[in-house]
Amino acid sequence: MLPFPPVHTSTSTIRQLHGSLTAGGRTGARLSRERMLRMCPLSRRWARAVIAILFICGTTVGSFTAPTDIHLASLLVAAPASTAAWAGPRLTTGVALLAGVAVVAIDIHDGLLHAPLGAPDSSWVIIPIHVVALVLVSAFVIAFRALHDRDLKELTQVRAVSEAAQRVLLRRLPHRMGPLLVASAYRAAQAQAQIGGDVYAATRTSGATRLLIGDVRGKGLSAIGEAAALSGAFREAAYRNATLPELAASLEDSVGRHLAEIAHTDDDTSERFITALIVEVPDDTSTVRMISCGHPPPLLSHRGRIAVLHTHRPAPPLGLAALSPDAYHVDTFPLDAGDTLVLYTDGVVEARDAAGAFYPASDRVAGWEWGTPQQLLERILDDLHSHVGGRLDDDVAMVAVQRAPVPGPAGAGAPEFALSGGARRARVTALPSGINPL
Repeated sequence: MLPFPPVHTSTSTIRQLHGSLTAGGRTGARLSRERMLRMCPLSRRWARAVIAILFICGTTVGSFTAPTDIHLASLLVAAPASTAAWAGPRLTTGVALLAGVAVVAIDIHDGLLHAPLGAPDSSWVIIPIHVVALVLVSAFVIAFRALHDRDLKELTQVRAVSEAAQRVLLRRLPHRMGPLLVASAYRAAQAQAQIGGDVYAATRTSGATRLLIGDVRGKGLSAIGEAAALSGAFREAAYRNATLPELAASLEDSVGRHLAEIAHTDDDTSERFITALIVEVPDDTSTVRMISCGHPPPLLSHRGRIAVLHTHRPAPPLGLAALSPDAYHVDTFPLDAGDTLVLYTDGVVEARDAAGAFYPASDRVAGWEWGTPQQLLERILDDLHSHVGGRLDDDVAMVAVQRAPVPGPAGAGAPEFALSGGARRARVTALPSGINPL
């Protein structure tokens, strides 16, 4: 029996084998690396503490060896001030106390603590200004560091809650769903936010994969309620509705009920809506079915050519019209083995650079080698951040699916696009020949 699977083993099997190896013979090495990573910050902290102590000792020795009219004690205020930049209040307090002892010792050596004042037969203890400065600076930096640590702890807790909410609202999509390779990406516009008003979801049904991508009017944390309502409704309705029009009508009902419920406490529900794209990819046919509810059209790489999939009769955004299933129109496009479909929200195409120009998504991706879905999304995000200068003004969500390539000629007998505009880039202006709306 061979110790390893044959070359044609599936990707999931390879991942399982890699996990077994890691959990077995290589566990000790991995744990050692983890311990080293945990110990590195502690080691750097103590190394910096030693540097601060050596600075205090060196300044003290220099003061004792220098003439008494050269006063170096003022330099010691730098020890607690610099320590507060990387250490907590306790260690900063310890360095401040050590610096205070050194200052007193230096002042005694230099004769600054006893200066004659008043009558000739009396002496008053005078505290030099650098001692007062050391006390005041130390108290300030210790208090500042304590407040900083408290705020950092609160921020860490907020991020933990945000990440937990993101895992519930935006569940991580599996890398493989039936015959599809899947990747997803999300970037929130609001600082420190992990989630916002964009949403995506995907489910497996009998013989097909259904996907949803939506964009709530607004951005950031204020749009989370509608996004959560839509994703929850999709995960439930995708299993109970046989056709895409029935699924779209069910999502419209769910969003309408949600908006009606919050209308009692929120005055602007009449201006809220959700653009959405509902997609179904059958397992047994090289096609993709799609309903657009006012959402930006997706991109498709079909046999080496890039197309923008415009729908003939898009429906209104969810929450604006209570439509019956008969009112929704399904557009059908080919999706052969090796073809890739990219769904995105308007945060991608409406991202502006410093000159106010929108991000030309279809033009940028037309000249790329798309590769795997994950590689494609990473490249789009990098290019998008470069376009906007690193700051997004709106939430961004993307989902890429690729029908897994098969050995031999791919897509035999699949319908062609009615494309125009060159071999590398095209715009779909009509339904493909031989495919009729469902």
